[in-house]
Amino acid sequence: MEGDIEMRHEDFMQMAIDLSEYNVQQGLGGPFGAVVVKDGMVIARSANKVVPTNDPTAHAEVSAIRLACQELGTFSLEGCEIYTSCEPCPMCLGAIYWSRISKVYYANTKADAAAIGFDDHFIYDELELPMEQRKMRFVQIMRDKAQPVFKLWETTEKKTEY
Repeated sequence: MEGDIEMRHEDFMQMAIDLSEYNVQQGLGGPFGAVVVKDGMVIARSANKVVPTNDPTAHAEVSAIRLACQELGTFSLEGCEIYTSCEPCPMCLGAIYWSRISKVYYANTKADAAAIGFDDHFIYDELELPMEQRKMRFVQIMRDKAQPVFKLWETTEKKTEY
């Protein structure tokens, strides 16, 4: 039985790798693919869609998560696993955590991605810095106007916590 489970893992990862390869061969964008699986069944899959959609957030993992949530009718992918052709970038990692995916399988590493021009290290570096030292300027304004909405959220009974 153990061999069957491993073969399934390899099948799902091969799907992610195949998506990434197709993306490159067709000139559709970066060499990244992702597959979301639940209970041994493929729920969603996607390649990187940044170039064809002009959407910098349309990485393979984020795109597959969006499709999986639509397919399952929920914002929680608890109990799902994601197979991705490359170690997730910071944005995708955040999306994976927010979606509550239970396990991540990846093929290439972030160092492998950096070696071909997809280097996210600057983001990790920026996150370690205080806001005033970051390359991108962050300016806080109108907190006094925004705080009442947070207070409303705390007290409303119309919320769905996530």
